[in-house]
Amino acid sequence: MGFWIYMLAMDLLIPLIMTGFGWYFSGRAPRKINPVFGYRTAMSMKNQDTWEFAHRHSGRIWKICGLVLLPVTVVPMLFVIGGDEGTVGTVGGIVCGVQLAVLIGSIFPTERALRKNFDKEGNRRKDGQG
Repeated sequence: MGFWIYMLAMDLLIPLIMTGFGWYFSGRAPRKINPVFGYRTAMSMKNQDTWEFAHRHSGRIWKICGLVLLPVTVVPMLFVIGGDEGTVGTVGGIVCGVQLAVLIGSIFPTERALRKNFDKEGNRRKDGQG
C-alpha cells in the first residue's frame, strides 16, 4: 500500500503543477523575459507583448489540462489499489507518460496562436491571421 500511495503522489505532481502554473500564468507573466522561468520559446521571447500573450494563452491551456488530468490520474490508480508493485509501477508509469504527452502537446496550440497573432519579428498582426 505504501508504494501505491507513493506512485499516486508522484503521478499527481504534473497535474497539480500544471494547474497551479496555469492559474498563475493566465493572470500574469513573469515580469521580465528571462532564460530561467516561464513559457520560453523563440517566439514567446521576441518581445514583451509575445511574452505576455504566450503566458496568458499557455496558462489557460495548462489550467484546463491540469484539471482534466487529475481524474485521469486518480481513476487508473484506484483500479490497482492493493496491487503488486509491478502492476502499480506499470500503471503509474503509463499515467505519467500520458501526462507528459499532454504537457508537451500543450506547446503546439500556444505556438499556433503566437503565429496567428504575431509576425516572425514579434509584431502584432492587425487582422490576427497568419
